[in-house]
Amino acid sequence: MHTARDTGDRRRRRTRINIRRTSKGRPRLTVFRSGRHIYAQVIDDGRGVTLAAASSIDKTLKGSVAKGWDKAAAIAVGKLIAERAKAAGVAEVVFDRGAYIYHGRVKALAEAAREGGLTF
Repeated sequence: MHTARDTGDRRRRRTRINIRRTSKGRPRLTVFRSGRHIYAQVIDDGRGVTLAAASSIDKTLKGSVAKGWDKAAAIAVGKLIAERAKAAGVAEVVFDRGAYIYHGRVKALAEAAREGGLTF
């Protein structure tokens, strides 16, 4: 019998395999969402290094984001991660949604990162 965690792990693994196959050496923009916050990182898998990170608990977003779990927070995090990635010299990434479907907060973060200048 499969549990919800097993199903999520299979979805996450399948997504990562597809990303590895199509990434062509580009860094990975990965998203994690909890019940209260949303987090994003740009990771260079070749070197095993995080190039940029942003989250709804970031000090620069503390005053502008009322709640860390809504779409407004996801949009703010998306713009911030795009700004920090560009400062680190990254313009093209591969979007890693993990086990989450491309909807709601995950979609809002991705679209804000695109508006901020990241290409994926």
